[in-house]
Amino acid sequence: MSFRHFCSLLLVLLAAGAEASTLVYNVSGYTMDQGKRVSFAALEFEEGVVTRLYPDAGSVASSSAEERIDGGGATLLPGLIDAHGHVTSHGRALRAVDLVGSVSEMDAAARVKRFVERNADQEWIRGRGWNQVLWPGKQFPDRAALDKASAGKAVALERIDGHAMWANSQALKLAGIDADTADPEGGQIIRDETGRATGVLIDNAMDMVYQVMPPVTDDDMANYALTAMQDLASLGVTSVHDAGISAQEVRAFQSLRVDDKMPIRIYAMLSVLDPANDAYLKMGPLLDPARMLDIRSVKISADGALGSRGAALFKDYSDMPGQKGLLLVNDEQLDRHIDRSMAAGYQVNIHAIGTKANARVLDFLENLIDKHDSRGLRHRNEHSQIVRPEDIPRFADIGVVASIQPTHATSDKNMAGDRLGEARLAGAYAWRKLLDGGAHLAGGSDFPVESANPFFGLHAAVTRQDRNNQPPGGWLPSEKLNRDETLSLFTEWAAWSAHQEDVIGRLLPGYAADFILVRDNYFTVPEQDIWKNRVLGTWVAGKQVYKAP
Repeated sequence: MSFRHFCSLLLVLLAAGAEASTLVYNVSGYTMDQGKRVSFAALEFEEGVVTRLYPDAGSVASSSAEERIDGGGATLLPGLIDAHGHVTSHGRALRAVDLVGSVSEMDAAARVKRFVERNADQEWIRGRGWNQVLWPGKQFPDRAALDKASAGKAVALERIDGHAMWANSQALKLAGIDADTADPEGGQIIRDETGRATGVLIDNAMDMVYQVMPPVTDDDMANYALTAMQDLASLGVTSVHDAGISAQEVRAFQSLRVDDKMPIRIYAMLSVLDPANDAYLKMGPLLDPARMLDIRSVKISADGALGSRGAALFKDYSDMPGQKGLLLVNDEQLDRHIDRSMAAGYQVNIHAIGTKANARVLDFLENLIDKHDSRGLRHRNEHSQIVRPEDIPRFADIGVVASIQPTHATSDKNMAGDRLGEARLAGAYAWRKLLDGGAHLAGGSDFPVESANPFFGLHAAVTRQDRNNQPPGGWLPSEKLNRDETLSLFTEWAAWSAHQEDVIGRLLPGYAADFILVRDNYFTVPEQDIWKNRVLGTWVAGKQVYKAP
């Protein structure tokens, strides 16, 4: 389908039928407006756009809305925006082996065995979510456990962060990986003391297995995307910044958009490593008139993840001397991808976790922002996770958004000190320092690496604790954000980071009627209970896309 045809069909959709005005009343309503909290008792919208807020119950009598929705005393918030997730990966994970929370290598293998028994027709078994840091001994697993569980089928299981894979012998055989296989650039094949490949592959080494997997069809991809978006709507997420999509994923989203099947909004980052995306770059930013599917940014990964020791550091890992992490693209490649993306008018969003990766990304962005005079594109550092203190002011100085994921801190707190040592924690997950230093922040989850539930992220940002309220007082508590800042993080600030601050992220007249009704009042519930909130209903552009059973 041509992009012109795509836009023509969108205009037809936009022109379809007028809607009556609707009043949502009997609510405790809140929105953030440039950092200030606005309260209201009712909200009115028409044609998918907010037309009026009613400050108190008494003023609601003046409404002439034709349709009325009784909120039943629930809390009404702006639809939450996840500024960094992976939509089709989430949809795929919902249909694969769930290893999140597995307590040992044997527990994970047992889950695989049960899945194999229930899915005898599948020749490849996919899964994700294992985390050896939570297992006894904290050691990477071995393929032998999977060989016993897989009944001869090929098995490929992604680590919780997506930067490592645990594969069985059949998968390694199909990929041609043995004791003599060299590590690829930007990747590592984990081996035992005899040189035997253990089945764990780090970063670019995973590609050898991906390349021999059965191809995913366009229909498969669209189904993954739709499954994920429906799940996200049930969690109160009304917009996602999809961090690094292939041309096939672009086609999947476009087909769903043309068929008016997208329940939530997508702000897409093109993966520059997919050559098929070059055609979209040449077209320039692709903006949907209804802002349901905007494609105006790119994603580049500079390094790996902390849990797999792939995050690129200046100095050795404290718990593994001689290991400094992995740079996934060399300087020439990084320069070329940033340069051509800026030249095409695209926002550049770069994954950077380790100190070296963050400094390197800021260096390249600073130089190329000057070259292209592109500060107005609001380029982003995705994760901004372990930053040297001297690099923190640079975010504001060169106008780079710090796109953060609060639940990463509460998930990583048990191993970050081991990996980094105490001194390097001064710039770790340093949200308060970044914000007070003048940086723009945007909040996300990095699902399916973390849970897609945005209330987990709201809780983590406010408390710096896990959902067991540990540690007391919070981990590195000086980096906490307050409740107003945190709601802005997942609404108006996330919208700003996607050039959508005039359309979504606030519930004010003229803004899209993207809102959620939730059980608990976010501003009055005890902070340790923020994560327990439940979504009662979700609306996007005035259309209800989820209703709780």
